Amino acid sequence: MDNFEPLDSLLHSQLRLAVMSLLISLEEAEFTFIKDKTQSTAGNLSVQLDKLEQAGYISITKSFRGKRPLTTCKITTTGIKAFEAYVTALKKYLP
Repeated sequence: MDNFEPLDSLLHSQLRLAVMSLLISLEEAEFTFIKDKTQSTAGNLSVQLDKLEQAGYISITKSFRGKRPLTTCKITTTGIKAFEAYVTALKKYLP
């Protein structure tokens, strides 16, 4: 039997994993889209996005659409590699 690899604790959070799962399949996503899809509060999502950005897993761009603020998130190459490694490690826990 294979040894269990440790899981990335940053990705082992339900909301952060949901964000990464969304972004892995999209080129980029707006904050409101991610908030709606994850059914998160704006405050909690903001905190979790900051953690992912600090780890280098996503990049966050803040701009304006007209006079309204617009926050856009994009997964980085580091984030893609971390997500793929997490999924590979998680598969070893399954029968």
